[in-house]
Amino acid sequence: MEAVLAIAIGILTGSGVYLLLRPRTFQVIMGLTLISYAVNLFIFSMGRVKIDSEPVLIPGAAATLANTADPMPQALVLTAIVIGFAMTALFLVVLLASRGLSGTDHVDGEEKKELAE
Repeated sequence: MEAVLAIAIGILTGSGVYLLLRPRTFQVIMGLTLISYAVNLFIFSMGRVKIDSEPVLIPGAAATLANTADPMPQALVLTAIVIGFAMTALFLVVLLASRGLSGTDHVDGEEKKELAE
């Protein structure tokens, strides 16, 4: 399970970095979103990947970390998801305003000229 999680985090990070290096604004925004998903998975994995474990104490079980899941990474990831959604919405509004003002969606504001041979 840990290997699958590590591979998923690596793929999301690699795809996000690739999209961040693209010239169009929407691709950059999607790259930031993928990187934020990778960071969320990484933070979530720091709380130990444990299946069939309660996030809070249950009656009759000893109050040790072996019997419960750590709720702090879950709370941090939930907060990061909400903030990431708001950030993506703000970036999309800025993208639309920039495209309306400049007439292009390239990051530097101008399209590359094709080389004529």
